[in-house]
Amino acid sequence: MKRVLVGYFFGLVALAALAAAGVQAWLGEPKPRLATTEAQKIPVGWSEAEWPFLNDQFGKGKAFDCAAKDCGADVRVTFRAKIGFCNCATGVSDDEELERIGDVEMIGKTFAPTAEGREIRVGRMAGRSRPYASGRDASASRMLSVAFNDRCDVIVATAQSPGAAPDKIEPKVLDFLNSGFVLRWAELTLGL
Repeated sequence: MKRVLVGYFFGLVALAALAAAGVQAWLGEPKPRLATTEAQKIPVGWSEAEWPFLNDQFGKGKAFDCAAKDCGADVRVTFRAKIGFCNCATGVSDDEELERIGDVEMIGKTFAPTAEGREIRVGRMAGRSRPYASGRDASASRMLSVAFNDRCDVIVATAQSPGAAPDKIEPKVLDFLNSGFVLRWAELTLGL
């Protein structure tokens, strides 16, 4: 009886290994992962801050600040994942999708876009960015909304700077989002 059970056990293990190999072959080559030591370092000039928003169905994300001496202006970037919330077929391919999934409303209800969005890349993921302003005075409160996706999962980011227009801070924000630290967080969060 013990031999039969042992035989069944090893048979199941072999079947599981065969199934895993089949799934790996179907998925293709594994995606390269970032080295852990490189990815654990927060980029120079940036410091982690407390998540400034109330909790909602997507949960808390990450918040980081960069001082004017390092980024040209004081900048705060918040980002978080929204699992299964992106258009699986087209991704973040237009301004309507960016507005639907973005976190602009977390900051205030009176924001409106000030220009058309543009395509961006973060790691191997494609997405979009678009500048916004609040109320009547466009210089009073401005922000940059950014989103990029992997299949149906999306990461949304919002950048604010009281001293600079969104187009002036966008290069620093995209550099930060493309850092090993954020890309490693994305790998772990999205299961890449």
